[in-house]
Amino acid sequence: MHKAKIDETPLRYDTYGPGYLSRGPRTDFGVVVLPPGQDFPNHYHERTEESFYTLEGNAVMWTNGLRVELGPGDYHRCDPMEMHYLVNEGKVPWRAVFIKAPHNPDDGVVVEWKPGQPVPDIGPKLGNDGDL
Repeated sequence: MHKAKIDETPLRYDTYGPGYLSRGPRTDFGVVVLPPGQDFPNHYHERTEESFYTLEGNAVMWTNGLRVELGPGDYHRCDPMEMHYLVNEGKVPWRAVFIKAPHNPDDGVVVEWKPGQPVPDIGPKLGNDGDL
């Protein structure tokens, strides 16, 4: 049995970033906080899908170069091999729950990219069955 409280979960950068309530063995589950003006680097996961459910605030997630606006109550899933870049363009912190599955702490590839630049080709995308 594992119990954790979302408001007591340490964040990676003290007051912002991801905070894990549970890491593995099959799924990662946590909260992420992004202050106004802050961003997370563009990246993708080769085999892991990552989902976000916004609790508070607003943010923009660029998924494979497409702008997706997120506000309270919004859910967004990034499939394996989908690049995602996140920025808080609002005036208050963005706070969301995230789920990553399957658990694989080494599955993350940073790809240098910012909105307005050409979207890089990262290779073949996974099919619905998880195969390339």
